[in-house]
Amino acid sequence: MSSPFDTDKHKMTPHYRSMRKSELEPLAIAAIQEHRRLLAADEVVYDEWTRANDDPTVTVSVLRFLQDEYLERQKTSEAQQQELSEIIDALGYVPEVPIGDDGAKSE
Repeated sequence: MSSPFDTDKHKMTPHYRSMRKSELEPLAIAAIQEHRRLLAADEVVYDEWTRANDDPTVTVSVLRFLQDEYLERQKTSEAQQQELSEIIDALGYVPEVPIGDDGAKSE
């Protein structure tokens, strides 16, 4: 019996393996920042869905829309997380990216 991780979509993309670490590290940092942004946006949608679920005045269609939106976001996050994992695997380490570091300079 095969595991769900035996599919082709979960195999390492070879082009990352052929890249230099000096090229991979900025990709990894950008992917980590994107992952953090996606998680934060997903949390907002999830919180709205949860609040709407507790509000008896919210229609079923609105609840379904919020649920569908959240599930789609989860699929997007999963794909982005897989890409991030492949970059990190090829790089060989997780670069340090401070929380709140979105690439902009702060004072």
